[in-house]
Amino acid sequence: MKILVTSASGANGNGYGQLLAFSTDGIALGAFSDDPRITDPRGLRVSEDGQLLYVNSGDDRILALDSRGEVQFDSGHIPDLDAGGGNFGPDGRYYIGLRSQRTIAAFPPDLDGIGTPMSTSGDVPFPRGFAFADGGYLFLASGVGPDGRGANAILQFTSSGILINDRFAVDDAMSPLDLAIAPGGNVLVSSEFPFGSPCASASVREYDGRSGVLVRVFSAPSDVTFRRPRGLRFGPDGHLYCTAQDGVIAFDYKRGRYLGVGVNCPRLNGQAIEFFGD
Repeated sequence: MKILVTSASGANGNGYGQLLAFSTDGIALGAFSDDPRITDPRGLRVSEDGQLLYVNSGDDRILALDSRGEVQFDSGHIPDLDAGGGNFGPDGRYYIGLRSQRTIAAFPPDLDGIGTPMSTSGDVPFPRGFAFADGGYLFLASGVGPDGRGANAILQFTSSGILINDRFAVDDAMSPLDLAIAPGGNVLVSSEFPFGSPCASASVREYDGRSGVLVRVFSAPSDVTFRRPRGLRFGPDGHLYCTAQDGVIAFDYKRGRYLGVGVNCPRLNGQAIEFFGD
């Protein structure tokens, strides 16, 4: 099993622009795949059977890789795709956030076609991470875009994309980025507030899965660098992992406490994280 992290590049943080691999004890293993179609990657998700890893490439395409890092499916270049996060839905399709089009689109597992939007383009002013929960709901982290549109909130949709609550969770100290569903059904978001500020507070915030009430906040000690929190994922050990500017932070989810730096990698600019391989 490897820890895989997408590292953004260029104007978004001067990171590596690659899909990087680390051992479970944090040792850097280099690029998981050298395929040139992987550029400035973002969203990352393992298929439900654990056989394929889906990667949203900055080349406006989606790739599915096997455990050797070889491409098995390729959506091909889709103009203006601008894919952010990715997640599998209850129907078995792979869903991605379309940042420029401000909606979510679904692709079949073989990535054939240009994707089917869940809703009208522009329905969500600034979509970030999202996840499907039991009960047929989709929760989406909504932020404020560079144009000032949007709001820092968690939105609740039906699994078919119908908005049912645009204020499921509203927290004056939250600017949500990635989103994950906890084993008990609560909603977790990584938060950088105020977003983009050099003095921003980084945290992972947990909200009751039914009421949206803030349950608790995960943070790192003051002597630990925790900046630009992004991707969230539960590991096979049950711990919660969050990518950040220069590494990956680990939390003991059950006890609600900081565990340590799972990966230390200067300039990582981590966007998404997954656990994949033998």
